[in-house]
Amino acid sequence: MRRKIHRMFALLIGVFCISFLSGCGLFFSNELIVNRYADALLTKNNELQFRFRINNEILEGHQMYKVKVTIHDDQLAEAIGKREIIYGEEQVLNGEYLEVSEKGEKYIFMDPLPLKKDLHIYELKNMIERDQAVSIEVFNDKEVFGRTYLTNFSSEL
Repeated sequence: MRRKIHRMFALLIGVFCISFLSGCGLFFSNELIVNRYADALLTKNNELQFRFRINNEILEGHQMYKVKVTIHDDQLAEAIGKREIIYGEEQVLNGEYLEVSEKGEKYIFMDPLPLKKDLHIYELKNMIERDQAVSIEVFNDKEVFGRTYLTNFSSEL
């Protein structure tokens, strides 16, 4: 009898740990921010544009959210002239929240940011793909829904 209680207790602890870890996994989820479609694009005008998709189905039950791009690399932040960019803050939406659509995914194309300092394409590629220079965060006033590093780079040059 005692063995059964120990086994059930161990099973409950295992289930708790798995559910806790999977719940925390949403915080750094690539499912919310569809990473295979997230990239930094160097335009032919020497501007950097961040593009990604948000999976609105994961945000079900929440009405509004914002998207923040954070530049972690000092050299890249200096070249852009900003450390953080909140989608909509200076762009089309004037800092208002984005609405969660019924189903599917929302494409976000941030306004291209002119580079104030020239960086070699190879250097930019390494910063973004290997060095975790840029992260994307989806949040509202109460909580962070997801965060991931942007790891794809493309260039029009």
